[in-house]
Amino acid sequence: MKKNLSVVIIGGGPVGIATAAHLIKRNESFLLFESGKQIGNHFLDYGHVRLFSSWEFNIDQAARELLEKHQIPLPCKDELPLGKEIVTQYLKPLTELPEMKPHIYLNSPVLHIGKKGVDKVKTKDRDLVPFIIRVKLNNQEEKTYEAKAVIDATGTWQNPNPINAEGIMTENEKRVADRIYYGIPDVLNRDLIRYQNKTVAVVGSGHSAVNTLLELAELKKTSKNTEIIWILRKHDISEVFGGESNDQLPARGQLGIRLRQILDKGLVRVFPSMLIQNIEQTFNSKLKIIGLQKKEEITIDNIDEVIANTGARPDFKFLKEIRHTFDSALECVPDLADLIDPNIHSCGTVRPHGEKELRQPETNFYIIGSKSYGRAPTFLLATGYEQARSVVAYMTGDKESAERIELKLPETGVCKVALKPKVEKTSCCIDE
Repeated sequence: MKKNLSVVIIGGGPVGIATAAHLIKRNESFLLFESGKQIGNHFLDYGHVRLFSSWEFNIDQAARELLEKHQIPLPCKDELPLGKEIVTQYLKPLTELPEMKPHIYLNSPVLHIGKKGVDKVKTKDRDLVPFIIRVKLNNQEEKTYEAKAVIDATGTWQNPNPINAEGIMTENEKRVADRIYYGIPDVLNRDLIRYQNKTVAVVGSGHSAVNTLLELAELKKTSKNTEIIWILRKHDISEVFGGESNDQLPARGQLGIRLRQILDKGLVRVFPSMLIQNIEQTFNSKLKIIGLQKKEEITIDNIDEVIANTGARPDFKFLKEIRHTFDSALECVPDLADLIDPNIHSCGTVRPHGEKELRQPETNFYIIGSKSYGRAPTFLLATGYEQARSVVAYMTGDKESAERIELKLPETGVCKVALKPKVEKTSCCIDE
C-alpha cells in the first residue's frame, strides 16, 4: 500500500473534526467528507437546545491546542452551550484554520467504501491494498479516492427510529409523516405556530423527550389550549428523572427535577407502558394512536401533532463491501454492547474505552462517535473525543497512548444493574 495515502474521515460533526485535529497533531494527512452543506449540520437541527454538559466536556483537547496555537478565543469552560454554539463558537472557527480547511469537503456524501480491486469475500493480500471511497463531490460528480485508513464518524441523528413499538416504519406512519416531527422542534420560537394551542403527543423517554416536554409546558403558560400527551414504553416513570440532585452534571440532573415538577402539576397526560401499534388519520383530520398498555388495546385520539423522540439507528448502507461487525441487538460496536445495553444497566455513564474495543475485522477501519453506540440512547461528546484520540494514536504507532485512558466522565447519580453476572467485568455500574 502507498505510504503517502491519507486517512479518510466520514462525518463533519464534533467527533469527526476531533479526529482530524488528532491527525494534525501527529502530522498525518487526512480528507474529511461531510454530506451536509456545513460543518456540524446535525447540531444545527437542535441548535436551540442547551446541552447539559459544559464546554469543558465539549471541546476536544487536540482541537483546543490547535485553536490556542492560532490565538482563537475559547468559550468559558463552565458555561453550557446551545447546540448551535457548538457549531458557531467551536467547529466553524476550528475548521477555518489553514491546517483544516483545505482537507474538508462539504456537501459531499460518501456513496461506497471498499478495498481496491477486491470484493468483501477475498482475503489474500487484503490488507495490502488501499481503501477506495466513492464520493458524490459537491453533490454533483462522483469521484473516487484512495486511503490507507477510514474512520466512520457519521453518527445516527439522520436516521431516526419510527414510533412503532416493533421498530418498523409502517405505511400508515409514512402517510402522516408531515404531522410527525422526528427530533427536537423549536417549540418556543421557529415552530411556535405548529404547536400553539394544539394537542401534541410526545413519544419517547430520553433526554430529547424531556427537553420537548419542558418546552411544551412552557408554551402552555401562554397558550392555555395547548394539550400535552406523553407516551413512553417504560413502566416506571421515575426512571426518566435520572439522578436529579445526585447527578455530577447539574444541568442533566435539573432536567429530571423540572420534569417531575410539571408532572406533579398535572400539565401532562402520561401513558406509561404503552407500545404503539398503529397511527391513523381520522375523518376530522386529527390523528389517533393505537397501542397496547399492559396487554390491553387503548386508543388516544384528537391528536394534532406528534413529536418522535424515539432515538436513532446507524446507517450501514455504504459499508456493504467492508468487513465490519456489530452487536445483533444494539447495532453497536460488539465490544461496547455490555457497557451500554439498557437491558443490563441503566447507568448513563460508560467507562472510557478506546481503539481496542472499537477494532473491526477490516484492518484500519473504525466506527467511532455515536454510531459506535448503535441504537443505545446516551452518548457524550467527551467519549467520542477519547475514542478519536485512542484510534489515531494506534494508527500512528503509539500503542502505549492508545491503551491509556485519558478521560474521566461524570457520574449520572443513578445506576441499576439488571444482570450482575454479565456486567461485573465491564460495566461502570456498582451493585450496592
